[in-house]
Amino acid sequence: MGKGGGCVPSKTKPPIGGASSDHDEPIINYSSSTIEEEQQTVVKNHHVPIKRKLKIFIVFYSMYGHVETLAKRLKKGVDAIDGVEAVLYRVPETFSPEILSQMKVPLKDDEIPVISPAQLTEADGLLFGFPTRYGTMAAQMKSFFDSTGGPLWEKQKLAGVPAGFFVSTGTQGGGQETTAWTAITQLVHHGMLYVPIGYTFGAGMMEMDSIRGGSPYGAGVFSGDGSRKTSEVELALAEFHGKYMATIVKRIAHL
Repeated sequence: MGKGGGCVPSKTKPPIGGASSDHDEPIINYSSSTIEEEQQTVVKNHHVPIKRKLKIFIVFYSMYGHVETLAKRLKKGVDAIDGVEAVLYRVPETFSPEILSQMKVPLKDDEIPVISPAQLTEADGLLFGFPTRYGTMAAQMKSFFDSTGGPLWEKQKLAGVPAGFFVSTGTQGGGQETTAWTAITQLVHHGMLYVPIGYTFGAGMMEMDSIRGGSPYGAGVFSGDGSRKTSEVELALAEFHGKYMATIVKRIAHL
């Protein structure tokens, strides 16, 4: 949507496919049927019982904690959708302890395990989170994607898996959109299905009264010099993103 004019959605009425103002559930209009009704019809017609919860892996790299904060809120959103659950994973660190200490990077939460590339095949959906480095993903996340060559890429093990992004940037012009946009190439080579959120967050996407990270590409946060706290609107968008992704993964799983 251009910044120089054109059609601007109403601030009081969510756009088609938008969310309600309280952001409890993503509203996605598919003719006269809701997502749940479509899923129930598919399951009934094909006599396919739901044997397990669908899993969305939230795979992230977080240096100062901003991306991790979003990841945990995304998990809350995913877990709120019946039949879907989220699992948090970190990607391996590439910096030495000495460098991290010099950069005053806080210690990582040991309760969140480090993922291996092979584990990605266990997910029904994937959400990747990372900070920006000059408008593109951080080296730690790029290193992880590079490690998915071999059997995963050669045998297209991830083809057809829905995936999305969430990011953090230091400034408003630091890459909230370009960081996700340039990361899409990783999904393309694996044949994954990129799932942006568009403007489904409704009026919250049009908020102009305060600084807010996030874009049609996915949830986001501004970290500033590293000391800025994530705003309530950024957290609400992250939770909505989790719910939205869960509904999409659930719908695709029952097609």
